[in-house]
Amino acid sequence: MIIGCHLSVAKGYHHMGKEALSIGANTFQFFTRNPRGGSSKAVDPSDATSLNHLMITHNLGPILAHAPYTLNPCSIDERVRRFAYQVFEEDLKKLEIFPGTYYNFHPGSHVGNGVEKGIAQIVELLNHTMTSEQSTVVLLETMAGKGTEVGSKFEELRAIIEGVEHKDKIGVCLDTCHVYDAGYDIVNNLDNVLAEFDRIIGLDRLKAIHLNDSKNPFESHKDRHEKIGQGYIGDEAIKRIINHPLLRSLPFYLETPNELSGYAEEIKYLKENSIPF
Repeated sequence: MIIGCHLSVAKGYHHMGKEALSIGANTFQFFTRNPRGGSSKAVDPSDATSLNHLMITHNLGPILAHAPYTLNPCSIDERVRRFAYQVFEEDLKKLEIFPGTYYNFHPGSHVGNGVEKGIAQIVELLNHTMTSEQSTVVLLETMAGKGTEVGSKFEELRAIIEGVEHKDKIGVCLDTCHVYDAGYDIVNNLDNVLAEFDRIIGLDRLKAIHLNDSKNPFESHKDRHEKIGQGYIGDEAIKRIINHPLLRSLPFYLETPNELSGYAEEIKYLKENSIPF
C-alpha cells in the first residue's frame, strides 16, 4: 500500500521524507507555497538531492505537490488569473528537480461566468504552462461542488482534459470527501462510481487518491474533511476503497484534520486493514 499524509515543507524536503518514514508512510504531500498564496521559496539543490536519494533508498511512492487554494484561473479578477499563471509556471519549473512528481490543483471557481467559460480558462492556463518536456504530471482534483467550483462533475474534468494539448501529462486526483459531497455515492455504490468515472474520463487518468472522511452527509456540497472512520463515509466504506482492485495500487494521501501523531495512527490502521497484493 502506498500511503502518506500532508506535511509541512518549512524544514525542507529531506526533512519531510524523514518525517514520512517516521510515521510509517511511504509517500507524502506538501504545499508548494503558503496555501493562501504568496511567494515560493527556492529549492536548495542539496536538500533536493538528499530527498531524491532517500526516495530511492526507501522506495518511496510518488510525492504530491499541492498548489495553493487561492489559485483560480477562471476568476473574474484579472490579478487572480495572473497569479494562477505565475504559480503554475514557477511550480512546474521548480518541481522538475523531483522527477515524476504529481502536481495537484483545484481547477477553480467561475464566480458567475459559467462552467463553460471557466473550463475554457482552465484549459488556457494548462496549455500556456505545460510542456512536452516536463516530467511532472498535473492532476485535476475532484471537487465537492461548493459555490461555483468547476470540477465537481466528471464531465467537467473530461472537458478540461479534452482541451489539454499535452494529454500524457494530465490526470485526476479523486478526493473521497469531495466526490461523496458532490453526489457520487462511494459508500453504497463504489463500483458504479468507478464505472462512471471510467466511462466519462477513463480510469487510466486516475493517478492518486485523497483519502478523507466527510463531516457532512451525502451530496451536501460542503467540503469539510473528517478523520478516517469518524464521518459520513465511515470505516467500512474506507476499507472497501483502499482494497478495491481498481484503486489499491494507487497512492493514497491523507488530508484529515490531524497532527503528525494522528496521521501515524491512521496510517497504521489503514495498513492493518489493507489486503496484501
